[in-house]
Amino acid sequence: MKERVEVMLTAEEIDKRLEELAEELYKEFGDEPVEMICTLKGAVVVTVDLAKKMKMPVSLNFMSVSSYGDGTVSSGNVNVKLDLDDDINGKNVLIVEDIIDTGRTLKKLKELLEFRNPKKLKLVTLLDKPDRRVVDIKGDYTGFTIPDAFVVGYGLDYAQKYRNLPYVGILHFDED
Repeated sequence: MKERVEVMLTAEEIDKRLEELAEELYKEFGDEPVEMICTLKGAVVVTVDLAKKMKMPVSLNFMSVSSYGDGTVSSGNVNVKLDLDDDINGKNVLIVEDIIDTGRTLKKLKELLEFRNPKKLKLVTLLDKPDRRVVDIKGDYTGFTIPDAFVVGYGLDYAQKYRNLPYVGILHFDED
C-alpha cells in the first residue's frame, strides 16, 4: 500500500483561523492571564502557533493522557501519563486539542481538570469531527468542523509520521 496525503486545510487557512480564535479568546479573557494546557503529542503545533497569536499573558503546561491502554478502543478510563507542573486552582485554563474525535478521553480529562477548581475552564480545538462523537462534549472554540476522514499533518500523525506537515490532509492508502 502506498500512502498519499490530499490537502484538506492549507497552512494559510489554518493560520487565518488561529488569528480569529485568538481574537475570540481575547474577548473571553481580556488581559487576564491564561494557562494553556497542551494535550500531547498532537496538540503541540496548534498550541504553540495559537499562543504566539494571543494578546494576553499565557503560560504553557502539558499533559499526556490516554484511555486506550493496549487496545484500539477507548476504555473510558483515563490514564495520566504526564500531569501538570503547576496547580490550576483559581486560574483561567484553556485546554488545547488538535482534534475532537470520539470525545471519550477528552471528556474524562475535562472532568479531572474541573475537579482542580480553575477559575474558568475552556476547550479549544483545531478540528472537530462530530460524526465520530460517542460522548457529549464539544469545543468552546473550534477551528474547523471536518467530515469523518483520517487526517494527518499540523501535529496529527499516522504511525508517528506526518506531524510536521504545515497543513491538514486526508491520508489515503492506494494500491501499489
